[in-house]
Amino acid sequence: MATLITGASSGIGEEFAYRYAAQKHDLILVARTESKLETLAKKLRTEYGVTVTVFPCDLAAPDAAERLWEETNHAGLEVDVLVNNAGFGTQRDVADDDPDRLEQEVRLNCLAVVGLTARYLPAMRERRSGTIINIASAAAFQPMPHMAVYAATKAFVLSFTEALWAETRKDGIRVLAVCPGSTDTPFFDSGEGVVVGKLRSTRQLLDNTMRALKTNKPSFVDGLGNAIVARFAVRIVPKRIILAATERVFRIK
Repeated sequence: MATLITGASSGIGEEFAYRYAAQKHDLILVARTESKLETLAKKLRTEYGVTVTVFPCDLAAPDAAERLWEETNHAGLEVDVLVNNAGFGTQRDVADDDPDRLEQEVRLNCLAVVGLTARYLPAMRERRSGTIINIASAAAFQPMPHMAVYAATKAFVLSFTEALWAETRKDGIRVLAVCPGSTDTPFFDSGEGVVVGKLRSTRQLLDNTMRALKTNKPSFVDGLGNAIVARFAVRIVPKRIILAATERVFRIK
C-alpha cells in the first residue's frame, strides 16, 4: 500500500510526504517538475528507507487523472492514502484574466480532485480501508472578489469532500477536507494572493491535520482565528458586508 500525494514537490505536499514517510508509508509523488520530485524522493529514501515512486504529471491536463491512474495500476501500486493537494490561485478580476488560465485553475483545483478520487475510491471501498485528504481553503467559506475563481474552486472541494465523507462513512474510509488559511508556502511567491492574518507554517497545518484524522469530522479550518471567521463570522455578518470587506482586502493595487 502507498500514499499518493499531488503537488508533492514543495509546500504542503512536501510536508505531507515527510509526515507519511516518517510513518513508513511508501510514497507516490506527483507534480509537474521531475527534478524537484527526484530530489525530494532521494531525501525520503535516504532518511526513512521507504519506497518512493515519482510521476511527473500536469494534472491540469484534461486526461491527467486517467493517465495517472492507469500508470499506477500498470506499476502494481495500490493507493491506501490519497492526498489531493495540487492547486493554484489567480488574483485578478475575471474580465482581466486569461480565460485559458482560469480554465486550467478549475481543471486542477476541481476536476483533478474528482477524477483521482473517483478512480482510487472503488478499490478502497472494496478493501474497506483507505484515506482521502482534499486540500480546500479557508477561502471556501465566502466569495472573494478579485480571486473569484480560486474561492469558488475551493468551495467546490469543500462541498464535494464533505458529501463524500457522508457517502463513505460506513465503508471504512476516512475522508477529510483540510482548510488552511495563509500558509508559508510558494503559493505567495508568484505574486498571487494576499496574506491574511498570521502566516502559519506547513508543520502547524500538518500537526492539526494528523489530529483531525483521528476524529470523525468531515473538515477542519486550520488556525483558531481562521476557524472563527470561516465557521462563525461569515454566517453572522451580512453577505454584502463580507463582499465589501473581501473586495478591499484582495483589490489589485
